[in-house]
Amino acid sequence: MHPLASPLIDWYRENARDLPWRHPEFGAWGILVSEFMLQQTPVTRVIPRLEEWLERWPTPAGLAASPTSDAVRAWANLGYPRRAMWLHQAAVEITERHGGVVPRDVDALLALSGIGDYTARAVAAFAYGERVPVVDTNTRRVLARALEGKSQPGPASKRDLAVMAEILPTEPSAAQIVNAAAMELGAVVCTSRTARCELCPLAQLCAWRAAGYPDTGDKRPKQAKYEGSDRQARGAVLAVLRSTHGSGVLVDAIIPEWPDADQRDRAMLTLLADGLIETDGDMARLAGDR
Repeated sequence: MHPLASPLIDWYRENARDLPWRHPEFGAWGILVSEFMLQQTPVTRVIPRLEEWLERWPTPAGLAASPTSDAVRAWANLGYPRRAMWLHQAAVEITERHGGVVPRDVDALLALSGIGDYTARAVAAFAYGERVPVVDTNTRRVLARALEGKSQPGPASKRDLAVMAEILPTEPSAAQIVNAAAMELGAVVCTSRTARCELCPLAQLCAWRAAGYPDTGDKRPKQAKYEGSDRQARGAVLAVLRSTHGSGVLVDAIIPEWPDADQRDRAMLTLLADGLIETDGDMARLAGDR
């Protein structure tokens, strides 16, 4: 077994947060929905929305039978609303191609709308116990510090999967725990801003700690500020349309007070291009609304 695996397993069993998607009975559909919601969104915002979502749509077929607009409206304040549209389309595909059962094969999962390498592997590993490496931002930071002596990981690459695969135990259930443990450690102990080494099970093995915590730089792409951004304008437009049903809202009545008229128009155009909204003459509404 890799030197990092055993301490990660022991630490996780004692310290893992009690999160709904970690319960054995949660199911593959719930895990898939949670992974869509957790992308760049804090856990505290996801949990209540996830519970509401799964109560309303406990199966992929249930969501597939609803219009896309219902999914976008139920997404509410989670951000990146295209994820709601993609999740709805994935539910349609699961219903039509897989008999309403979330597939367990990574390639089959990758063929679904809105599912990338991380989400496909997370569902395969955490829903079905497949022995596949799962690497998110938190995992990459733990690996960069513990194995490479770097303060922050570099840009994501396929090499990350190869490194994580070397750490995974042969036994699938142990591999599942190591995947989850590395992620959890990066989320609550070995965070981007603070390394709480006194709580870390890898402290005695960590190359970065042994090197004296050098600042090796951070070359990861930085997300643009939300305040005043096009994303904020898009969110404001969607907030108006989510609050209405049926025929929609006059285009000129959508956030007329927005300080940058060009940005407002740009937000409308990109939402149209993404398929999140539709227009009919001088009216706008969520796509598929009725």
